[in-house]
Amino acid sequence: MPREINATDSPPIPRRAFLQRTGMGVAWLGAASLLAADAEGAAAAAPAAPPPRDLAVRPPHFAPRARAVIHIFANGGPSHVDTFDPKPALAKHAGRELPGGSLKTERRTGTVLPSPFRFSRHGESGLPVSELFPQVARHADRLLVVRSMRADVPNHEPSLMLMNCGDARLVRPSAGAWITYGLGSENQNLPGFVALCPGGYPIKATENWRSAFLPAAFQATYVDPQNRTVDELVAHLRHPVAAPAAQRRGFDLTLALDRRHAAYRPGESALDARLRTMELAWRMQSEAGEAFDLSLEPAHVRARYGDTVHGRQMLLARRLVERGVRYVQVWHGEGQPWDSHGNLVDNHRRLAAESDGPIAALLDDLVRMGLLESTLVLWGGEFGRTPTAEMPNDAGGNGTGRDHNHHGFSMWMAGGGIKGGTAYGATDEFGFKAVDKPVHVHDLHATMLHLLGLDHERLTFRHAGRDFRLTDVHGRVIHDWLA
Repeated sequence: MPREINATDSPPIPRRAFLQRTGMGVAWLGAASLLAADAEGAAAAAPAAPPPRDLAVRPPHFAPRARAVIHIFANGGPSHVDTFDPKPALAKHAGRELPGGSLKTERRTGTVLPSPFRFSRHGESGLPVSELFPQVARHADRLLVVRSMRADVPNHEPSLMLMNCGDARLVRPSAGAWITYGLGSENQNLPGFVALCPGGYPIKATENWRSAFLPAAFQATYVDPQNRTVDELVAHLRHPVAAPAAQRRGFDLTLALDRRHAAYRPGESALDARLRTMELAWRMQSEAGEAFDLSLEPAHVRARYGDTVHGRQMLLARRLVERGVRYVQVWHGEGQPWDSHGNLVDNHRRLAAESDGPIAALLDDLVRMGLLESTLVLWGGEFGRTPTAEMPNDAGGNGTGRDHNHHGFSMWMAGGGIKGGTAYGATDEFGFKAVDKPVHVHDLHATMLHLLGLDHERLTFRHAGRDFRLTDVHGRVIHDWLA
């Protein structure tokens, strides 16, 4: 029988033979580590994919709740204690200093000023809304009111920049620019980002909606909704003489020459912006006329919005989102209309009357058309106002208005995957400071991006030696807001 072989029967391998047999293996182990290091180095040295420079649709990081945003900007800072954050304690202490002394934001304020407006509960949720917004209150079960917003300073300019661009001091890309950079736009014949601001630019002008160091394709197209006709809203939309075929030939020739010129000047963002603006302007001739022509809406629809500047721009915002525009910012009023340092009762009543019906009509239409689920609607200003009176002769105050307040204020959202019929967070009993679940503007931006399927920590752009993002190094997604 053959003899069974086992390990103990094999003669030991001499030391010299062992080293000879395994030396090449040891060498290859070392070579493998070197090759791996070389591969990692090559990967690190390889140029990264160029950032997107156009509005082509790009996939989100994960499944989105929303596909578009309508940001209604109540410019100047509406008073939260008169709109969406009722404070009964103000009536109890009316005309007296607050316990613990007077408040100070920009200036020392006066005595407690109770709200002259009555609050009522609405919808199945019982959400309290001021009498200033009876039409918006019909949608109470669709609203998420954040009562614990906070910003950094009580001044308009830095607070506008923080709310719109995520940085209070330096010029940074706006939220709309970041969103179109991340997702592109669903309609290549219209701008991806539109700013509707009546009567000219607001404080900080185009910095509120610019693309800054992002490619120029992502900045907003500014439209003045005080104009009525399509040709006034979108200047030079139609050539006064040339036929479309002749225009096409001229455009193709100009574009070919410009692209040849640009090929020798890579990286010049201003030139790139001009070329892309020309291309967009040409494409808009086929669709912008229809999108901006409000006369195409039925008379009863236009009547619901109202033939006012704010009514027309709210209807226009709906038409743009309906046609695939990604981000529409609607500025309410000229200048800083909500900045009520004096005569708050008259000012807020007038401003609410201007905006209440058009906003409710917008929400009505988005619900009717099945668009609210995929459209995030956001309302609010750059900060709130104090529960105490503006001191007479300060900033135009006469004892009947309120000063700026960044320590605590309210904003509301609807649609786009948020949890309606909810009041989130709280200010103190007088409405001065956020004390329960404070929400910084960075948190608002992080959650907006999340609803659109974008991770705010991954949506970055390399500039000046580091990666930038809308939320800088801050921000957290507030999952309690999600439906």
